[in-house]
Amino acid sequence: MRILILGGDGMLGHQLLRHFMGSHDVRVTLRLGREAYGAYGLFEPGIACYGVDVKHMDALVQVMAEFRPEAVLNAVGVIKQRSEAKAVISSLEINSLLPHRLALLCRTIGARLIHFSTDCVFSGRRGNYREADQPDAEDIYGRTKLLGEISEPHCLTLRTSMVGPELSRKTGLLEWFLAQRGRTVKGFAKAIFSGFPTSELARIVGLVLTDVPAIHGLYHVAALPISKYDLLTLVRDRLQVPVTIERDMAFECDRSLDASRFHRDTGYSPPAWDAMIDDMARHMTERVA
Repeated sequence: MRILILGGDGMLGHQLLRHFMGSHDVRVTLRLGREAYGAYGLFEPGIACYGVDVKHMDALVQVMAEFRPEAVLNAVGVIKQRSEAKAVISSLEINSLLPHRLALLCRTIGARLIHFSTDCVFSGRRGNYREADQPDAEDIYGRTKLLGEISEPHCLTLRTSMVGPELSRKTGLLEWFLAQRGRTVKGFAKAIFSGFPTSELARIVGLVLTDVPAIHGLYHVAALPISKYDLLTLVRDRLQVPVTIERDMAFECDRSLDASRFHRDTGYSPPAWDAMIDDMARHMTERVA
């Protein structure tokens, strides 16, 4: 299958590339020139499309016209942890408008589009959210991601959350935690997470592409809920990170998703957290080796 990954250097994008590059014809878009990515040993000229800024559709149209992908994976996004998330125009362009423009392009060339949304479309006041529940995000990030959700017959939007290693920006939970070596950090026992390590999310995308090609619309994709305290403890113990984690009971936020509909329609059941963190650690070891 010809697969085009947008945002190949991001937390999810580079993991999607690692997952698919050995078994499919894969291309990734990268915003900067070739010299910016040489240190990673991942983006070969035959795979990477350098200098593609998704805000400028001409370059993206050219890539799609030349490669003719059968599936497009949109791993581009202005994420909550980055300063750009507070910039309304940038967030609207990338999180809201881009997915709809991609949907039009994909329909034109007969490609399937998989877009990644977020549990942050919900406030986290209640938890166990279903697809039919009304999103109630109050920040720019959550609202712009909601506007970008697409559900046309050739499009699939996966609402989820993720944790995993990053190549450069290192703004996510895992890279922040790894940078705290020798320190004491808070672990929020009432902050509930139901996302995935990016290595497992890449496998889910593979399942969607090959085993359930007709699935479309909006789906919640979630693991068993786990507190941020328990998650960080697992990561610490598995990766042997010298960090002391203090249990914090004050902060409360539950954005856990009910993924029963996705499980019913695909047959997918998430692994236990121990197994997923072990697998993530293995991928990180391979990256360093």
